Amino acid sequence: MTAAIPPHRALALPGVHGYTGAKTVHAGEAIDLHLSVDRPCRLGIYRLGDDPEDRASDRLVADLGRVQPHIQPIHPGSYVHVPRGLPAGIALPGLSLECWVMPWRVDGPRQALITQCDDPAQGGFGLFIASDGALGLCLADAGAPSAGAVPTHRWTAGRLKARVWQHVAATWDGRTSALWIDGVCVGRQTWTGLLRPGAAPLRLGACGDGGVAQAFADVDLALPAIHECALPAEALAQRVTDRGRHLPAHPALRACWPLREGRGEVVADASGHQRNGRIVNHGTWMIRGPGFDEAVAVRDGDPFATAGQCHGLRLAADDLYDCRWAITHRVTLPVNAQPGLHVARLGVELDGREAVYDITFLVRRPAGAAPAPLLVLCAMSSWLAYAATPFARNTVDDPVWPRRSTGLPNSHPDAPAYCSYTFHRAGQPSYFTGLRMPWPNASPAALYDPAGSGFAQWTRLERRLHVWLEKEGYDFDLLADLDVHRDPALLARYRTVVVNGHSEYWSTPVVDAFDALLRRGGSALVLSGNTMYLRVSFDEDMAVMEQRKNEERGADPAQAALRPPAGPFGEEFHSQDWMRGGQLRGVGRSAASIIGLETAGWGFADAGDFGVYHVTAAQHPFFANPLPVGLAEGDTFGHAPGGGLPRAIGHEWDLTVASLRRMTGTAPPAGEVLPEPPAGLQVIAQGRRRVPGALDAYLDWFSRPTEALDGGLSAEMIDWQRPQGGRVFHAGAVGAAWVVGHDPAFDRLLRNVLHHFDVPAPHGRRPPGGPTG
Repeated sequence: MTAAIPPHRALALPGVHGYTGAKTVHAGEAIDLHLSVDRPCRLGIYRLGDDPEDRASDRLVADLGRVQPHIQPIHPGSYVHVPRGLPAGIALPGLSLECWVMPWRVDGPRQALITQCDDPAQGGFGLFIASDGALGLCLADAGAPSAGAVPTHRWTAGRLKARVWQHVAATWDGRTSALWIDGVCVGRQTWTGLLRPGAAPLRLGACGDGGVAQAFADVDLALPAIHECALPAEALAQRVTDRGRHLPAHPALRACWPLREGRGEVVADASGHQRNGRIVNHGTWMIRGPGFDEAVAVRDGDPFATAGQCHGLRLAADDLYDCRWAITHRVTLPVNAQPGLHVARLGVELDGREAVYDITFLVRRPAGAAPAPLLVLCAMSSWLAYAATPFARNTVDDPVWPRRSTGLPNSHPDAPAYCSYTFHRAGQPSYFTGLRMPWPNASPAALYDPAGSGFAQWTRLERRLHVWLEKEGYDFDLLADLDVHRDPALLARYRTVVVNGHSEYWSTPVVDAFDALLRRGGSALVLSGNTMYLRVSFDEDMAVMEQRKNEERGADPAQAALRPPAGPFGEEFHSQDWMRGGQLRGVGRSAASIIGLETAGWGFADAGDFGVYHVTAAQHPFFANPLPVGLAEGDTFGHAPGGGLPRAIGHEWDLTVASLRRMTGTAPPAGEVLPEPPAGLQVIAQGRRRVPGALDAYLDWFSRPTEALDGGLSAEMIDWQRPQGGRVFHAGAVGAAWVVGHDPAFDRLLRNVLHHFDVPAPHGRRPPGGPTG
């Protein structure tokens, strides 16, 4: 059960939105739906049918009738809630509020830093960043008579800089208040009133209004502290020099949060007064603190190696990773439900027309059922990484996802819209994705890019293989990579596994389980590109996924422009497991060492972006046995009849170590070496595209921009008998699954690969070697 949060500013969303309590479920088990709808809808559970382009083939599993309007609000904004504030009603002789802060914005709504106030009329205190970027202080007497005006002291001075660490403080000695930025007094004012705190909690990164948290800050915060006295100028100057490396030691210290935890939601108070806090809406650990030294980080290779490098907490006014919506429907699926991708489908009228909102989930075989001879993995970690605009505005048109997954129009201007490819609203890098959130990009109708290709890279792409396997009569299981992360032993039940679609994001346990399957003599068919590229991790509840793309130290702007949005150098370590993030080969798990190919570049899914395979080993058994594919050396395949769309080579692609070595024309970076090509690997086809355009990227082994080989070599198709055990067929391109069922030659090739990998021939099919269409 999701834990409740303290009272928090609520946003009521217009439209229809929802998510399932689990991304996968066994047949015979219940699936929970969490819906927020502002108008009547029709609701049903559907098993996706045999035409990825048309909902008409989807089969109704459960008709849940009519859903009445029921809006469930969201509560974005991260902060630290400290229940035990300074004692209420007792006059303070003085006060100092101090912290290190790096604002991500210095304009827009007011941002609270350290507060103990629930309503200006009820007194308390607070340190703020004003809407114009000035530092602000508010003092008010909570002990004043309720019938009269509360004596309040509120003012601002100075101006903070965006995206720079600064030490800020407010002091009051009973007569004079002062504001300080980096040890310099930026203003003084006289106030001789009484300062008696109210019963409000302490908050870091928010304040209260009527008891509800709001004024959320877009800041990095380090070493916030409260003193029951006015600190002298010398002490504040010493804080600036120290850069947050040591704790304050003044006897009047009443609360201090070192923010050294690095993970979890508990924030400890180091003052001895037990004012421990709880992070609401996650926040971000493992950031560069005010004492971060880039030279030291490079020298040590690990931000933890030197104290003080990464102490701090990043907050965002749009942080949200769990909607915390109540269950609106619980549906028990029949034990004989056909496994496969399903949706909870809501039909709604918009502007006099029918609109559809789909919530995708996977139904597995009943628990305890014997495994099929073939396993197909769904790349749900990658679906999550691209889950921009979770609360997208409803539309009567099927979802068409914009270029690079920057998201659809939002249903509410303050609703979160970030994903692994877009920043938070104030510019913070986005390292996390919540699983208890809508993910409209996973709709089976969602396309990747509106540029005319018709290409998709999530549910719709992967379904093509599922539909083909079912039509061909193969017996196969479906699992999500999330299932394998939760229980890596699942892969031990299978001998042959298909990696499908755009399987880019992998957790370390899934990589290790997959490699172990191959080492036991198993086989893998990889119908993916950009495969096994970036590392993810999950929290203990499998509720939040973490990934960290980081800028390379010293990378030139041209290189940075080719990369997805990333965080600054030094923030590459995950808070959920304290291991390095980014590319898997950077943590010793190169895709080339496991599945034979490594990411070599990407394009942007325009219709003209896609190329085709050219045969380079026509006599290879995959082309000849048991079904003659009918291709000679140099012939093309991986395209629709006549060479049209769909075509396999585009969007993202993978190459062999040998080709990447040829593309690496400059010396390796310091301390790096080029790997040797693995033994036993044979290239049986080359994927070629048109001459790359301005938005394309070709990368060498070290992910540096380079030129394509031979005028457009983009992907290689391989057969690899691994020296360490196991066999891999790798198609080398995201679009490989796109052409399944469209290209008879590719289909025959795929049947041959399954035959050589000992996957039983479909029951009732023609014997191998017979005529085929």
